[in-house]
Amino acid sequence: MSLELFNHAVQLADVPDPKTGDAPGPLKDKVTLVLGILAWAGTAAGVAGVLITGSMMAVSLKRGESSEHMSRLGMVLGGCVLVATAGPLVNFVFN
Repeated sequence: MSLELFNHAVQLADVPDPKTGDAPGPLKDKVTLVLGILAWAGTAAGVAGVLITGSMMAVSLKRGESSEHMSRLGMVLGGCVLVATAGPLVNFVFN
């Protein structure tokens, strides 16, 4: 094996320049699709969480049981706020 082989650069693929900040078009489209699906799923989970917590509150009120549903409702609503503000929050931090 010759040492001359190590002196030559072999380029196997075009490497994108990270300084430009733009992802390739197909990758950007796929990431946008996945993030859209995750945002939709997070919103659906938040709505389901509020409905389930409200149902549990109604059933326990009818039974006369006291329970800590308000803390559960607070956690669900906090999650809803986090999902709703995730995009703008990340955009604010990284721009």
